[in-house]
Amino acid sequence: MTFEPKTPAFAERVRANFALQGMMTTLGAELTGIEPGRVCVTAPVAPHTTQQNGYGHAALSFALGDTAGGYSAMTLLPEGWDVLTSEIKIHLLAPARGDRLTARAEVIKPGRRLIIVRAEVFALENGHSTHSATLLGTMVPVETGR
Repeated sequence: MTFEPKTPAFAERVRANFALQGMMTTLGAELTGIEPGRVCVTAPVAPHTTQQNGYGHAALSFALGDTAGGYSAMTLLPEGWDVLTSEIKIHLLAPARGDRLTARAEVIKPGRRLIIVRAEVFALENGHSTHSATLLGTMVPVETGR
């Protein structure tokens, strides 16, 4: 799908908003792609984000997918609007084995009251990418005035 942003400064708005996220800072996450209706977020699989077998924890996959999904929705909103997650479901498809995880999210259905998003999470190890999770969520636009 091709989307038209409501503001030409959509990417700058997403970057500025992302910089306010304490969770993403804690995880060492960074924005690695921003387009209208699409956002990528990448983070290292660090010792403090692994589970007992050394794989990236499901919570890391969830946090990256949720964040990428929210920002993919935000790219389509006008100035002064943000999103909150109403509901999100994760399907864990394979262990998040590797040194980095990347969540690639896109808007499936934009709406005035609800925005449906999908995020695919990939584990990156030695140049190889494994699809480790898929998330499907509902974002709610909220007026913030910012």
